[in-house]
Parts: sequence; C-alpha cells; structure tokens
Amino acid sequence: MSESGSRIRSVEVIPVGLRYTHDGPPTGFGGAQWTTLRYALVKVCTDDGLVGWGEAFGYNVLSATVQVIRDTLAPLAVGRDAADIAGLMGSLKHTLHLFGRGGPTQYALGGLDIALWDLAGKRAGTSVAALLGGMRRREIPAYSSLMRMPDPAGVARACEKVLARGFTQVKLHEHTVEAVAAARGAIGEDAELMLDVNCAWTPGEAERIVEQLVPYRLKWVEEPIYPPEDFEALARLRQRVPVPLAAGENLANAWSFKAAIASGALDFLQPSVTKTGGISELRTILTMAEMHGCAVAPHSPYFGPGLLATLQLAAHSPLIGQIESFGVRLETPLFGPVGLPDARGVIHLPDGPGLGADPDPEVIEACRIA
Repeated sequence: MSESGSRIRSVEVIPVGLRYTHDGPPTGFGGAQWTTLRYALVKVCTDDGLVGWGEAFGYNVLSATVQVIRDTLAPLAVGRDAADIAGLMGSLKHTLHLFGRGGPTQYALGGLDIALWDLAGKRAGTSVAALLGGMRRREIPAYSSLMRMPDPAGVARACEKVLARGFTQVKLHEHTVEAVAAARGAIGEDAELMLDVNCAWTPGEAERIVEQLVPYRLKWVEEPIYPPEDFEALARLRQRVPVPLAAGENLANAWSFKAAIASGALDFLQPSVTKTGGISELRTILTMAEMHGCAVAPHSPYFGPGLLATLQLAAHSPLIGQIESFGVRLETPLFGPVGLPDARGVIHLPDGPGLGADPDPEVIEACRIA
C-alpha cells in the first residue's frame, strides 16, 4: 500500500550540455572531442507535488540513454509507488533485464533510482545519507581528475595548477611512464597520485609498464587492462606488480562486482552511481565491499544529481575515503557552488533534504539540448 500522494505522476528526462574549460587543449574520451559535458537529468514528480532529481549516464551515449528513459522506463514507472524504492526498482530491473543488465538500460534505471531516493529524503525531511543509516561526516576530500593532456610538459603544467587550487590528490588519464614521471615531479613526494589508463593495455603491456611505474608511488592504477572484466588477468597483475589496482566504472551492476571481489584482483572498487544502477545498487556494492574488506573509490566525473548522490554515499560510508572531482571549470554549474571543491580540495555536503539541493531551473533551460 502506497504512502498518501507518493504515486509517480510523471518521469521526464532532460538532456543538458554544460560548457567547460580545462587545463589543456580540446580533448575527450570514447572517440569524441567534448565541447560540453552531456548529462541526462531525470525529473520525477509525485501526486503530492514533490519533485525528485536523478541523473543517468550520458556523454557519448546520451541520446540512447534519453530514449530508454523516455520510451521504455517512464511508461513503466508512472503510477507506481515512489516510496517503495526496493519493490519498484526490483520489479523494473526484472522486467527490463532482457534489454541488458548494463549500458543505457542500467543507466536509465540508475537515474530513476537516484530520483526516488531524493524524493524519499524530501518526504522524510532528511538527507539521503541519514536514510542510508547516518551521516558520518559533512566534508568529503576530493581528488582532481584531469582530462588527457597532449604531452608530459602539459601534464606537469596541469598538475601545478591543481596544487595551486588546493588539491593534494591528482588523477591522470595518461598512458605513458613519461607522463607519470612529469606529474610526480610537478606535485612532489607528499601529494597522492593516481593513474587511469582507460583499458589501454594488453595484460602483457600492463605488466611491463606498471613495473616501470613503481618508483612513482601511485596510489592506484585504474583499469590497466582491456577488457575491464578480465579479472584473471587483473589478479595476475596484482600478484606480480606491487602497485594497487582499481576498476569498476565499467562493471554493469552489483552482480558484476561480486565476481570482481571474488577474483581478488582489486584494491579499490570504483562503482559509478549513474552507470551501475543508482544509489540502491551502489549500496549493495558497499555492503559486499565491507564484508570482504575492500576500499571503495566511486567513479564520479559529473556535476549533476549523480555527484550529489555520490557525496551522500560518501558522507555515510567509511569505506569511501575520497571522491572524484572532474578537473574542469564549468561555465554555468547546475547547483551553483554546491558540490564544487573549496580551496582545500574538500566538498561540503549541502544542507537540504534528499540529495541536498535541486538544480537551477534557469541553468537547465540555458543548457537544455533540444
């Protein structure tokens, strides 16, 4: 039986493109040059007038994610009880499983799930972190996650600027030992340095190159091997090279993380709340991580409700040491200063119920993709 007024009246997907700058020339990921950061906002309205906000993974697959939400997910969700998050999401995942347990279908489900948690917090007058079991902290350390630079000199310049902004942790998206060496030289020995390879290497290449990276004291090497679900190869690499390994942004759901944990391949699990299925799925991953003594470093290179959802999870879970802050500057942030790092590289939790803040409607309209 539903709570009074908690029936879903509408589910709207709003694609937006946020203009940005970064510390290098134009670049991007996934075979495309990015002129904007493209997200799928999910707006869920209930019969009692409440509005919840979620975010589904977009970027290069934005149009596919939008279509799944608009044409497939929304008609199934309208009329259902928004207060029964577990029941509704379990039903929808089962109904839609034959269209894929990952990719745009899972991204769409995650966007809805985040919005439902936002609604639940607003209805209860408390934060999502409190609903998850308690807010343990209100300040979350962040690391600056740089875009790929053209050469080692560009890497060094970007790292120097990151330190000047107050960060003490930097992540690179590079493929060469020279780039890592330049970064370490720029930030010194005290700052933490991470490397995301984006699955650029074969298992043999990974072993050879990661061995050369040992002197630069990386906190982790992220997704060193293609394909990212080759846990056997990752486990062999972890056994042979004394550098911590991280992965998870491309694992489809909590069941995929179960296999990753069982393999013993990873030191850091990296679920992405907008890709893996939302707060509910990430909550399950956190439970598994706790049972097996794994650290969690969420993937969060976005600035919509997905970032606020990640902050709420980090405020609750002691397994999350720091979160990823995309190393760009936005022309028009969706939440104003909310969710952006301060001069110490720390992000403060917003004070509102649910996710803590709603996106600015004027910014949404200015950045809406037709």
